[in-house]
Amino acid sequence: MDRRPLKVRGANWAKNLASLLAKIGLTPNIISIFSVVFAFLVLFTGTFAKSNEYYFLLSAVLIQLRLICNLLDGMVAVEHGKSSPNGELYNDVPDRFADIFIIIGGSLSIVDRGYTLSAVNLAWIASCLAVITAYVRVLGKSLGTKSYFIGPMAKQHRMFLMTLAFIAEFFLSGTNYSTRFLYIILVVITIGSFLTIFRRLALISSDLLSGEIE
Repeated sequence: MDRRPLKVRGANWAKNLASLLAKIGLTPNIISIFSVVFAFLVLFTGTFAKSNEYYFLLSAVLIQLRLICNLLDGMVAVEHGKSSPNGELYNDVPDRFADIFIIIGGSLSIVDRGYTLSAVNLAWIASCLAVITAYVRVLGKSLGTKSYFIGPMAKQHRMFLMTLAFIAEFFLSGTNYSTRFLYIILVVITIGSFLTIFRRLALISSDLLSGEIE
């Protein structure tokens, strides 16, 4: 399994939780499905946040639960020998849906302030670019290069910004600045993802031209 380098895998809480999940029989594939379920719920919490600011906090929690699942599915698969022949599918495909659900969910909470580009349209652009960043990484791997997880807007960067935005919007709720910060974050994700795509493409192209492939 191709894994993103994460220091948190060495944390005791992560090791203990992965061990517990393996003991009770949860497979990596099931954990991966849970990750996309948590992300899907952001579509609803994002919508409800317009009438109740506590849904912003719930959205932030759901993002973290998604990321914890992303961490644990790999740990259960590798450290506890629970990998399966179709594990790569469950490892990658749910992530693509999760990115879309979370980014679109965030846009559904944004108040329409007459932006030239509506929040939902901006979110769709950001979602497409987020998916393409992963596509480029997987394409490079299929061509024999190493997997490039670099940013500036890799998955962990996108999710950090979305979490930060939801928490900030909880405190900004009811003010004249409500949901403006979240809109700005979507712009940052869009631009950052665009840069990430070309940065990864450049590295993959360089590897192919130099013959430095696996």
